[in-house]
Amino acid sequence: MKKPTKTTKKTPYKLWGGRFEKGAGEQLEAFSRSLHFDYRLALPDIRGTKAYARWLERARILTRAETARAIKALGGLADEVVSVGPKYFEGAAEEDIHTFVLGKLRERVGELADKLHTGRSRNEQVALDFRIWLKDDAIVPAKHALRGLLAALVEMAERHPAVIVPGYTHLRRAQPVLWPHYLLAYFEMFRRDYERLEQCHESADVMPLGSGALAGTGMAAVDREMLAEALGFARISRNSVDAVSDRDFALEFLFAASLCFLHLSRLAEDWILYSTEEFGFLEMADEVSTGSSLMPQKKNPDSLELIRGKTGRVLGHMVSLATTLKGLPLSYNRDLQEDKEPVFDAAEQLEQALRMAAQVVATTSLHEKAMKKASTDGWLCATDLAESLAAKGVPFHKAHEIAGKLVLDSLRSGKQPQNCSLEDLKRSSPLFDEKCLSLLSPEAGIARRTAPGGTAPSSVRLALHEARAWLKSACE
Repeated sequence: MKKPTKTTKKTPYKLWGGRFEKGAGEQLEAFSRSLHFDYRLALPDIRGTKAYARWLERARILTRAETARAIKALGGLADEVVSVGPKYFEGAAEEDIHTFVLGKLRERVGELADKLHTGRSRNEQVALDFRIWLKDDAIVPAKHALRGLLAALVEMAERHPAVIVPGYTHLRRAQPVLWPHYLLAYFEMFRRDYERLEQCHESADVMPLGSGALAGTGMAAVDREMLAEALGFARISRNSVDAVSDRDFALEFLFAASLCFLHLSRLAEDWILYSTEEFGFLEMADEVSTGSSLMPQKKNPDSLELIRGKTGRVLGHMVSLATTLKGLPLSYNRDLQEDKEPVFDAAEQLEQALRMAAQVVATTSLHEKAMKKASTDGWLCATDLAESLAAKGVPFHKAHEIAGKLVLDSLRSGKQPQNCSLEDLKRSSPLFDEKCLSLLSPEAGIARRTAPGGTAPSSVRLALHEARAWLKSACE
């Protein structure tokens, strides 16, 4: 009988060890491993190593032939990472993505791989990789998804230019507004979120390579500006200690993601309410809704509820990283390994939630009659009546009192604005005239609000035109 062959455990590639008599214990190795999540930095790590190899050639540490071999091997490794995906890293013995990349490279080019770490520290390497990933794999996709949501809001507003809906304060009907005006409120919130993401990109667009472990590189010939240009960075870091030890750029992204989620959650809450039988303003499409396992009649807004729920998750990530950073002495500490998982997850959730919200907006249908009825019932015109008296010289607080008394009397008699006559108005004040009768309709109150930023049709048309123009420029 053939004896089973003995499998030898592969020794993981290490970047340190000469000072130690023994290796790290198994428990510490397991506790400190990060490859299961920082594998996402593989392509940025390869990209940074390629650029650094070219610089090492200029510094005469590598020959032209060695550089060519290293870059070819790195290119092949990148191809494998892309083609295989996350499974490529399963079962690897290395503790993190940096040792994994160099270990794979060593299999291809031998000791030449070791030369690629000349004058370079993992501290600067991880800062470089993280910044590249954040710019290219988090912020760019989030901006693209956010443009999709902004476009869906504009397109829905353009489809329903004259639809009227109650505006609310304290979740009570307050004043009528055009539905496009309501949608443009969210457009403004998400536009600011987009601008914050652009600012996050600017904060991350700083090249730390050349900072060493903390004191700066000892390789005098390093051309950091050349490396920054090769890696697509706008500028180099100004201080080596700061470059390797701070993660404010990551925290900025988590803040921007959290704030965007807060806006998404508010939109979700509105539309969850508006789609109930009690409101009946809109109906979400089947493809963004679910049913009940017990109650056959149910149509549940799970897509929006999940967006609302994930908001707390992303807010937690922001607090998590802020707490990690708050007490760290300069410069680098291993605590900073905890910077990535919150950002990785927040970026994934943000992109998915934005795409989901865009689909909800694009596929939702309105119940215009229900919206109009809710805007007509309930004395949403009271402010317009008070302002009409103020325009005739009545002090506004007095005009407010008169309009309030009219509302009270009408509620007691069961009258809605559309049922009131001029006599009913004059019982409250002789200053009411026939012109004031027209103010009892929501259209009249809306038409009066012509100031920039108001809900009058002319103002909303201008705002929509500006929103469309801004969106076009953001997509260029």
